[in-house]
Amino acid sequence: MSRQPKLKIFRIVVESQLEFRGRLLQRQLQNIGLTLFNLPKINDLYFLEGNLSSQDIESIAKTLICDPVTQSYTWTDLTSEIEPAPISDNSKVVEVSLRPGVTDNVAGELIEAVNRLGISGLNSALTGTRYEFDNNYSIEVCHKIAKQFLVNDVVQRYTIGPITPEFMQTSEGATTAEVISITQADDKELEEISQERRLALNLIEMKEIQKYFLSEGREPTDAELETLAQTWSEHCVHKTFKAKINLDNGGEIDGLIKEYLQDVTKEINAPWVRSAFVDNAGVIAFDDEFDISFKVETHNHPSAIEPFGGANTGVGGVVRDILGVSHRPIANTNVLCFGPQDQINEDLPTGVIHPTRIKEGVVHGIEDYGNKLGIPTVNGAILYHQGYTANPLVYCGCVGIGPVDSHPTEPKHGDRVIVLGGRTGRDGIRGATFSSLTMDGQTGEVAGASVQIGDPITEKGVIEVLEIARDTKLYNATTDCGAGGLSSSVGEMAESIGATVDLAQVPLKYPGLLPWEIWLSEAQERIVMAVPPENVQELQEICDTYWVELSDIGEFQSTGRLHVLFGENSIVDIENQFLHHGHPRMELDAVLPKPAEYQHQKSSPETKSNIDESTMLLSLLNHPNIRSKEDVIRRYDHEIRGATVVKPLVGTKHDGPSDAAVMKPTNTKGFKGFAIANGINPFLGEIDPYNMAISAIDEAVRNITAVGADPTQTAILDNFCWGDPKNPETLGSLAEAARGCRDGALHFRTPFISGKDSLNNEYYGNDGKRHAIPGTLLISSIAITEDIRKSITMDLKQAGDILYVVGEWQPALAGSHALMVSPDYFGDTDELHKTPSMSQLAPRVYRKLHEAIQSEHVNAAHDLSEGGLALTAAEMSLAGRFGLDIDLSNLHPNSKLALFAETNGCLLVSIPTKNKFKFEEIFKDLPLHHLGQVTDKPQFKINHNQETIINLPIEKLADAFLNLEESK
Repeated sequence: MSRQPKLKIFRIVVESQLEFRGRLLQRQLQNIGLTLFNLPKINDLYFLEGNLSSQDIESIAKTLICDPVTQSYTWTDLTSEIEPAPISDNSKVVEVSLRPGVTDNVAGELIEAVNRLGISGLNSALTGTRYEFDNNYSIEVCHKIAKQFLVNDVVQRYTIGPITPEFMQTSEGATTAEVISITQADDKELEEISQERRLALNLIEMKEIQKYFLSEGREPTDAELETLAQTWSEHCVHKTFKAKINLDNGGEIDGLIKEYLQDVTKEINAPWVRSAFVDNAGVIAFDDEFDISFKVETHNHPSAIEPFGGANTGVGGVVRDILGVSHRPIANTNVLCFGPQDQINEDLPTGVIHPTRIKEGVVHGIEDYGNKLGIPTVNGAILYHQGYTANPLVYCGCVGIGPVDSHPTEPKHGDRVIVLGGRTGRDGIRGATFSSLTMDGQTGEVAGASVQIGDPITEKGVIEVLEIARDTKLYNATTDCGAGGLSSSVGEMAESIGATVDLAQVPLKYPGLLPWEIWLSEAQERIVMAVPPENVQELQEICDTYWVELSDIGEFQSTGRLHVLFGENSIVDIENQFLHHGHPRMELDAVLPKPAEYQHQKSSPETKSNIDESTMLLSLLNHPNIRSKEDVIRRYDHEIRGATVVKPLVGTKHDGPSDAAVMKPTNTKGFKGFAIANGINPFLGEIDPYNMAISAIDEAVRNITAVGADPTQTAILDNFCWGDPKNPETLGSLAEAARGCRDGALHFRTPFISGKDSLNNEYYGNDGKRHAIPGTLLISSIAITEDIRKSITMDLKQAGDILYVVGEWQPALAGSHALMVSPDYFGDTDELHKTPSMSQLAPRVYRKLHEAIQSEHVNAAHDLSEGGLALTAAEMSLAGRFGLDIDLSNLHPNSKLALFAETNGCLLVSIPTKNKFKFEEIFKDLPLHHLGQVTDKPQFKINHNQETIINLPIEKLADAFLNLEESK
């Protein structure tokens, strides 16, 4: 028998003349005390396997891999070269590549491009990175650098010196399902099955499944157990938020979603809400022709394990949520919560990635996906807290637009089950159940397969296909493949009808997947459609135009069952009623938090005590939670497609922090637009979760109002990130935050249109104890702007303008940033024990301010939030590069409170002198405090009781806010 010839393997090294990657790594190394005298050289590696000639390699390198302006390349035929010499002690090279089986998008695109060149001999490709350091480093230091900054063991491997490529070794997978014996299992055995398979199902749930299969007269398959675990997971069914909750005060909550979120929207009954809580995203009316959709998701657990991939697919997933309501995505948002960036590495829990690497990976992932898709990233926030060290929070949001009533939602009998987009791989398996588990030091190793790999180029094609298919009415329903993959998407679409699917028809990235893996894989960039048979060919032609793969994998049928085959073999056969409605409702106990009282801290060496007002202001401006995020914002494209009216950075030098973004969707008539903003303050949640929710809603509406959007046409979204709800105290704080959501939404008449919860954000530390994140609530807001030409920004515009505080100023210090800087700064005062609470006048204040802005009486507005009035005024001043002369004597007798206490319900506004009478007339029956005047002197001056307490040059404020002193 003839032997198959051995395939050649080629190694191509591409060297760049650009130094930005080296400079970034240099800064990261400085954080752990390593100084590089020379910048590290970072080169790209490509390994090609196949029957290729020298001419083929030259053509591939010159045409596809190397930019001749900034790069050069060398290549080697590894199959003909002598083995590399052993690594000597003075070798300072680290090479990194993906582990076999991890999706390599660059390699996949390269193979496709090579085929288009007409070169047919390429069989496989693999990419990597080469790092060259100066000779002062030992081998041990190189290992340290690699493990801390260059490699994520979950998806990558490395060597000191040249790396040997490891291509994916595939084999044919099984075509039958494994039968799991549970019908005769006792309670202990049922719990063991759930734990061993990481189903995240409790004993009550396992016994319900056991009872069902006893009634069916058979044992379940592995795929059926996995399907039920996915469908019943916390991530998919929100069982904590639907649970009956018994309160320790004798009260009862009939479901957090129902009582505190959905019922609010029904009670408000806003006529402009098109859809709330029933689809992939909430939808509101934009004008007579178009609707606007909005969804915010979290991708916390994946981002903790693989920051780039976790955030990357977080963006991709929420974009698909917009596609799931047949809308085109037009804007992205993100809110990120990280551990301290100066965290000492030795103090990290076992298995936890350093917060600096988590941040860099997450930001890179968001940048990579949004920029490649051509969707502007226009709004967000970044916060730091010790509690996020092991559990970062990654909130990803997306706004979409579509014609009114253009989203069909009901599959018909005989419709084909069509999958569009990416192929299925082993990445992303059990992601839905994985997010319901508590993380520990082995999480990365055990849940590596839960890491998803994004491919924005494929998703871009899917966007174009779906828009055309929608407008030509080719489908009867669609949804995205998110958590749970085909199990979730097909299962949900078939809930009211039934479906039969053949997994043998699902295109795979590589052979060897088991049937249940194909069914549960969360491989990205896939959507499912219910398409009438007569429309499939037309849809195929559209897909061919955009190089999007289409697969017909089954049929929707009026059977009331979900039936999954692999060829002739039955894999899943479950009644829809049991699958979607058979989950036993949870009943939980909650201990409500006691009335909040700030526990006054003593100063530590790290905190600043006995500081003056100027030093406090500069310290706040430079606080990591407050100072400019321009270094991150500039990495995102926030202007692509030309729809962004008010951008994330505003002012004369485009470095002031905007309160909200304003957008004018392309191809819409007139000057109508919309604004998007957010509110978040986890530091209040540790003390008073109810008032944290009130404050988050107030801030989200306040920010919307500050740019001129209509507070009476504002919808909001909730995203709860919490610890283990089985802990009664944890659940009690969650219940109080949800109650705050209800009261805040009713107060402002802002309906909830969508939401999401991410629970079990806890980590087993080196001490063997569970550590939870601070309960964190993000409120995102979206509002209509009737005339974008009347939008305003927060920067001061002209000398002579008058400065006012509008709203009910109620100073509070608990959870404030000033106390973070110096716990002893305010001494002993009642405000230490207060958190910002509901402002009864805020809705009226915001409506009146909106009226004043629409009447063009206001030049600038900025909300009072973190850091208090002095911080807000300083940001307005440095953004406009105008001075301020302020007198706080009438605001409060205590100057420190007047400067740095925090409050809800207030904004700072600057008014042209000519509008003074009209503006004061609008606010004649509401709180209005005249503070001072805008000056053309570059000086920021604040007086109190005839004493100047702050007098700083504007550039000194800007240097602190922009972190320029540290950069120097």
